[in-house]
Amino acid sequence: MTFEGIIFDCDGTIADTMPLHWVAWKTVAERHQFEFSEERFYALGGVPSRDILKMISEEQGLELDPQAITKEKEEAYLPHLHTVTVIDPVINVARKHHGQIPMAVATGGTRDVITKVLQHLEIDHLFDHLVTSEDVTRQKPAPDIFLKAASLINIDPKKCLAYEDTDLGMQAIKDAGMTGIDVRKLRAA
Repeated sequence: MTFEGIIFDCDGTIADTMPLHWVAWKTVAERHQFEFSEERFYALGGVPSRDILKMISEEQGLELDPQAITKEKEEAYLPHLHTVTVIDPVINVARKHHGQIPMAVATGGTRDVITKVLQHLEIDHLFDHLVTSEDVTRQKPAPDIFLKAASLINIDPKKCLAYEDTDLGMQAIKDAGMTGIDVRKLRAA
């Protein structure tokens, strides 16, 4: 099948950021004394920090401020931004198709942080649109972020190829009617 548009997740898909996000999460979990395992962190990949914090707050009976702690988590992450690298097999796809077909980034991250990541990696020019957790109400595994990206690049979702690195993201791609590529398999090859 020929695809007319490509949509990429960012963290863990085009940018190798997940280990750095985990370091930031450990910092805020210790500071605010809540439990959050590394296994769960990776299982919730693609879910915005504020939503994770709401879940943790409810589950652990804590009064956490999701917005404030999300900001703290981002502040703990940003000093490590200079160490972020691209995930070569995926960014090579974006470079190959740049200027030939429309492409977008659809991420559970925030616009401010993701923009900084893309600029640091000098790849922001490759993408026609950036859709973040701030642009949709329902987050992954809901398909909304991928559907919004397809709409912005003006391509029928069924004619889009999407790249992801999490089970929740792969479910969102499937529910959006797109063909998905699991980046974890590319990285293992």
